[in-house]
Amino acid sequence: MELKSIKDAFDRVANKQKLSYTKTNEIVQMVSQEIDKALSILKDSSSPYPTPLDHRSILAGVKKTFAENSPVNQLEAAEKELNVALTKYPKVLEKQLNTDIAKAYRNNVEFDTHIVNQIIANFFYRQGMFDIGDCFVAETGESECSTRKSFLEMHQILEAMKRRDLAPALNWAISNSEKLKQARSDLEMKLHSLHFLEIAQDQNSQEAIIYARKHFERFLESFPETQKLVCSLLWNRNLEKSPYSEFLSPALWNNAARELTRQYCNLLGESSESPLSITVTAGTQTLPVLLKYMNVMANKKLDWQSMEQLPVAVELSEEFQFHSVFVCPVSKEQSSDENPPMMMSCGHVLCKQTINKMSKNGSKSSFKCPYCPTDVDISRCRQLHF
Repeated sequence: MELKSIKDAFDRVANKQKLSYTKTNEIVQMVSQEIDKALSILKDSSSPYPTPLDHRSILAGVKKTFAENSPVNQLEAAEKELNVALTKYPKVLEKQLNTDIAKAYRNNVEFDTHIVNQIIANFFYRQGMFDIGDCFVAETGESECSTRKSFLEMHQILEAMKRRDLAPALNWAISNSEKLKQARSDLEMKLHSLHFLEIAQDQNSQEAIIYARKHFERFLESFPETQKLVCSLLWNRNLEKSPYSEFLSPALWNNAARELTRQYCNLLGESSESPLSITVTAGTQTLPVLLKYMNVMANKKLDWQSMEQLPVAVELSEEFQFHSVFVCPVSKEQSSDENPPMMMSCGHVLCKQTINKMSKNGSKSSFKCPYCPTDVDISRCRQLHF
């Protein structure tokens, strides 16, 4: 998919639209000014009773101006250029966007409808769209999604944070304090910091100090941060012009909300991002590559349905890399359970099948490493586990 071609075509349409608008506005302004000018001359005539000849001469002058400028023709020309660009744009889309994706998916895969429905319902609840999720569950005849109640609690906490009400978030963080420590999350400290700043901004420094003494002592690993928070009280009435103005940034609240969402999902046994969103987004990156490959290889009669792995390399963004992957530098094949990565005595790593080929299926006890002058002893090769 050539996104650049689509973007260029879109930009041409957008530019033509702007030019057409500007030209149309100029012409309308010109016509309006000429009419206003003629009306002004008629009203300001020195004679209280202008003769018909005066009227005709004024109107003739306006008509002559319009004939010379030809506003209608100018409007038609501007619209014509825009229409040409608009007509070409769908053709570019049709050429670049292949709507037939049948070649890029397998038709011999059996889907578990129940699991798919649960994933979709889970997506709605995760996004806070509970009415839509309930409607979907009811229409599909599925049992209630097990995560609904938990995501409802999470969104109630997040909604309270939007109202600058930290009580629900703090209660949840305190009740899950040990689990958050095991996950090495500083969420509880972030929430206490925000609450401290809320108290301080109400011009109640003494109450803020009492709160800090009560809650900050447990976070010794965050001492530099708590020290800055307490020192900010010295600038309490002018914090925005102080060295601690960062504490007024809305980013602190946004970061705390994201961390709460991540840790809540983590303790729930869910990923921080919706599996459905990740699948669809990753698919949009993969699909164009597969479609192009299948079109090129259409005459090769390859059995796409029986392949164990993708026939072509697909580069996904880092956010879609959840597991370590090793590709043999010699065979260029991805490791698998049957063909695991093996570390040789010299420290270099090859896949097991590559080592077998280089040792001629074990008939040779040693072979030379392809990346260094070391003689590799087969018996000393060890399998790696990522």
